[in-house]
Amino acid sequence: MLNNGLTTNKVNIDTSIASKHIGKISIATIAVIVLWQVFYTIDEGHVGIVKRFGEATTQVNPGLHTKIPFADTIEELEIRTRKNAESLKASTFEQMPVQAEVSVNWTVIRAEAFELYKGYGGLEQFENRILDPRLRSATKDALARFKAEQIVQNRGQVIQKIEETLLSAMSDFPVKLDSVQIENLVLPRKYLQSIETKQTEKNLAAAEKHRLERQKLEAQREVNTAEAKRDAEKARADGSAYAIEVEAKAEAEAIRVKGSAEAEAMLKKAQAIKASKTLVEYVKAQQWDGRLPTTVMGNDQGILWNMKEK
Repeated sequence: MLNNGLTTNKVNIDTSIASKHIGKISIATIAVIVLWQVFYTIDEGHVGIVKRFGEATTQVNPGLHTKIPFADTIEELEIRTRKNAESLKASTFEQMPVQAEVSVNWTVIRAEAFELYKGYGGLEQFENRILDPRLRSATKDALARFKAEQIVQNRGQVIQKIEETLLSAMSDFPVKLDSVQIENLVLPRKYLQSIETKQTEKNLAAAEKHRLERQKLEAQREVNTAEAKRDAEKARADGSAYAIEVEAKAEAEAIRVKGSAEAEAMLKKAQAIKASKTLVEYVKAQQWDGRLPTTVMGNDQGILWNMKEK
């Protein structure tokens, strides 16, 4: 009986110890759960929308935050650029059926993300209710303004028109539109073949026009070369004629100066001779041959006397 009592007491003690351990573990578990419910993080590229008992109350940025356990829940809202695509059927200006796949890149404005969530409940709801219908409408409107040939040859004009219409339609919403692209465009095959044929003919005509313009340019270049050569020859001839004229004038001037100098020297010489009687007599003496004159003329007499010996 004593042993049975001891055994019972030991069992009771073990049960009490186990209960205490279970209680501690439960408390620790509850504490971990509470702490887990208090702290939360928001990833980069997102904002957090805090909801208290289902009502959106505030917006938080990326990082570590705290909340009231069991009362607050957190919804993450992506604010990175998103791409939304739509496939649709439309008609061109001449009522040509066309299938198009168009996409738009867009971003939620960080400061207004809370208002977007309160108004539309999230990004998917915003796309389905606001963005997609307006993108389809803008695309159909733009395609209807252009002929099929214009759409094929100048898709950029169509994209620009879609962007203008969509920007106007989305101006009141808290998002930023980045770019619109026409991912795919399907027209009737027969019409595409006719466009290709027409484009080929245009290319051939443009090539022929280019060839003719090139020939005209080469002919004009030859004319310009000939005119330049003619002008160069004329310039050389004019230069030679001018050089000859200058040389002739220089020679004439030299001759004139030389003649003037010689005439002046002769005149001075004659004047010197005339002024010097001694020089005259000296010249006469040099030229006398040693014979006396045979006749003399008396003063104031008109008779010539013969002085030769008889």
